[in-house]
Amino acid sequence: MDGSAALMAGIEQWAWIGWLVLIAVFLVIEMMTLDFTFLMLSFGGAVGLVTDLVGLPLWAQVIIAAVAAAGFIFFLRPPLLHRLRRGEDPTKSNVEALLDLHGTALQDITQVSGQVKLSNGDTWTARSADGIPILQGHRVTVAEISGATALVRPVTE
Repeated sequence: MDGSAALMAGIEQWAWIGWLVLIAVFLVIEMMTLDFTFLMLSFGGAVGLVTDLVGLPLWAQVIIAAVAAAGFIFFLRPPLLHRLRRGEDPTKSNVEALLDLHGTALQDITQVSGQVKLSNGDTWTARSADGIPILQGHRVTVAEISGATALVRPVTE
């Protein structure tokens, strides 16, 4: 037996350790990402481990593990993600919750300055989003948030 054949025989004999290490690495990465991608890759690694324990050659183990991982990613991961996100609160929050919110101009609003009281009770520094001055007391809607300033437009009923 020459050196390369002996090396290949040694790798195939201890491939199960490589599969276990690969599975563990993928599971640790999954714990950090929580996106199910590396979980699916670890499942593929588990399939590779099973093929090693059955006695298939290393090249077949790698191909079967790769196909299994791809199958898990394309067919198992999407329903898992859907099920995980099913219970999410659809309520908008932060800046997203302020967009399209109505309010009243507390003082004249120009491209440079102004102040608005929003329907959620917040008072914001405001600027006109489209350059049209908005007079005090008029109804407005938030078009955009830029830093701590609400860019508003007049409400057209």
